[in-house]
Amino acid sequence: MTNTTPVEDRIIGAIQTAIGKRDEFVPLHKPTFEGSEWEYVKECIDTEWVSSVGSYVDRFEEDLADYTGAKRAVVVVNGTSALHVCLRLAGVEAGDEVLVPALTFVATANAVTYQGATPHFVDSEERTLGLDPEKLGDYLDDIAEVRGGTCINTQTERPIKAVVPMHAYGHPVDLDPLQEVCDQYHLTLVEDAAESLGSFYRGTHTGTIGRLGALSFNGNKTITTGGGGAILTNDEDLADEAKHLTTVAKKDHEWEYFHDRTGYNYRLPNLNAALGCAQLEELPSFLDQKRTLAERYRDAFADVDGVSFFTEWDGTRSNYWLNVLLLDEEVADRRDAVLEATNETGLMTRPTWQLLSSLQMYKDCPRMDLATAENLERRLINIPSTPSLVDDRWAK
Repeated sequence: MTNTTPVEDRIIGAIQTAIGKRDEFVPLHKPTFEGSEWEYVKECIDTEWVSSVGSYVDRFEEDLADYTGAKRAVVVVNGTSALHVCLRLAGVEAGDEVLVPALTFVATANAVTYQGATPHFVDSEERTLGLDPEKLGDYLDDIAEVRGGTCINTQTERPIKAVVPMHAYGHPVDLDPLQEVCDQYHLTLVEDAAESLGSFYRGTHTGTIGRLGALSFNGNKTITTGGGGAILTNDEDLADEAKHLTTVAKKDHEWEYFHDRTGYNYRLPNLNAALGCAQLEELPSFLDQKRTLAERYRDAFADVDGVSFFTEWDGTRSNYWLNVLLLDEEVADRRDAVLEATNETGLMTRPTWQLLSSLQMYKDCPRMDLATAENLERRLINIPSTPSLVDDRWAK
C-alpha cells in the first residue's frame, strides 16, 4: 500500500523519534562548552596573553598533531586561510587550474582564487558525497596530458596543479584511487578537511593523507575556537614555511621588524587557541555522542518511505558532523516543502550548498559533467546534529 502521508510529515516524525519532541528551537549545530573552556580562556585574560602569541597556541598545535597523527599542525584564523596557504605551499600560482568538487562550501573555490588560479569543477559520487576519483580519472584521460612533469589542460592550455577533495559533512572521500590519479597526472593532493576533524579513512585521519590538509574550527564545527583553522602536513619543511607565511613572514629577532617575503596575518590568537585546547579534550565525548545520534537517526529512518539516512561507507569512520538525509527521486521535488515544514516545526534543516559552478563568479570556470552533484543538490538535506541532542533530559 502506498504511504499517503506527506514526506515532510514522515521526516518530522522520524527526527522527533530520534531526539524527542522539544519545546525550544533545535538548531542545526551549536557549540558545546562542558570542559575547561572558561578556565583556559580566563588564564589568558589574567596573564594578559590574549593575542597572537602565547602558550596555548603552541599547545593547541601540538595537541592537534598528536590527535590527528600529523607530524605538524599550524593553527590559523580560519579554515579558508588554512586552505589558501596549503595551495600556496602546493605550488599553485596565478594562471593555474585547481580541481575542486562543485558540491562543496564556497571557501574551497575561494581559496583557489586567492592564489590567482581558476577552480576547475569536478563531479561527486553518492557513495561518499565527495569527489569521484574514477570519473575524474576518465575525464583527465580526455582533456589533460603531462608535459615536462606538469599536467596541462589541453582545452585551455593552462597547468592543472592540484586536486582538492572536500570530506563533505565529515564523510571521507575515497582517497586511495584519487592518489593514483594524482600520481598519474603529477597533481598535488590537498585535502579540504574543514568538516572532518575526527574522521578516518582506512585508519588514518583525514587531512593527513594528502601533502597538505586544512581544518576548520568555526562556531558550527565539531570543536570550535570561535573562528580558527589549521594546516596539517607530514613535511617538516612545509610546516616551517606555513608557520612563517601565516605570521606575516617576520624573521625572529629580539626587537627588529624584518619580513623576507609577502606573508599573511593569519595568526590564531592565544584566546582562541585556549578555547581549542579545552574543546579538543572534549572531542572524544563529542564524537561518541554524535555517533549515538547518527545511530538513532539511522534506526528512526529505517522504515520511512521516500528518504534515506546517509551512513559512513566501508573503510571509513565518520565524525557525522552534519547528519544527511537523501530524498528518493520520486519525492525530490518536495525538498523545499520539507525544509519549510521542518523549520516551521522548530527543527532547523538546510539544503546542501548551491553548486559552485552555478554561482555568478564561477559560472564560466571549466567543468566536467556534474550529473551526480546536480542530483545530490536536489535531494540532500541536513538535519540537527548537535552532540547533546542525545541527552534525553531535554526531550518531552
